[in-house]
Amino acid sequence: MGNNRGAVRQSASADTGFVREHTSPEPVPFVPEVRLRMAQDAIALWETTERARGREGLPPPFWAFPWAGGVAVARYVLDHPELVAGRRVLDLAAGSGLVAVAAALSGAAAVRAAEIDAYAVASIEVNAELNGVAVAAELADVLDGDGAPDEVVLAGDVFYERSMAARFLPFLERAAARGATVVVGDPGRAYLPRGRFTALAEYTVPVAADLEDAAEKATTVWTLHG
Repeated sequence: MGNNRGAVRQSASADTGFVREHTSPEPVPFVPEVRLRMAQDAIALWETTERARGREGLPPPFWAFPWAGGVAVARYVLDHPELVAGRRVLDLAAGSGLVAVAAALSGAAAVRAAEIDAYAVASIEVNAELNGVAVAAELADVLDGDGAPDEVVLAGDVFYERSMAARFLPFLERAAARGATVVVGDPGRAYLPRGRFTALAEYTVPVAADLEDAAEKATTVWTLHG
């Protein structure tokens, strides 16, 4: 048991080192209140990540860039701190932790950031420290639950694939049904069921052009009612 814990700590330390080596701290465009460790070249880092993991076909390093949906939710949370102030918050599919950090800066009582990628968990921890806030980064697939006991569920850009939408939507519906406030950001992805949501705000968000098909994306912040 002790050796296993040591191996886990060593792996986490290596992941943190990888994140620090391949990113640098910068203010987030459109959300300058938050600084993130970001990469300069998405494709180069993607290839480096595949070599580090020893396999091809990995998803892009979403933890090293602010994605449009997350940027929009972070902007909305910072502009409307009453959404999270004094409440327990879950940042779902947290990536870099941008939304989680924004919630913590806005006075959330506690912030949990869930991810299934170890580099992302390391990135969340590094970015929380960078911004001087407390975020509990969790390496876990939480989508079979309902997000309890968190009172606010935030998600940026999770409807980009049919299979992902098929898991995220039921989770968000269960969270809303138990009374949680559910807010998502979406830059016009194909699989967001817009009829289930109500728009809260719209932004034109700068994005990494080599990851998207444009330098800016029109992005909507939505809420899901129980």
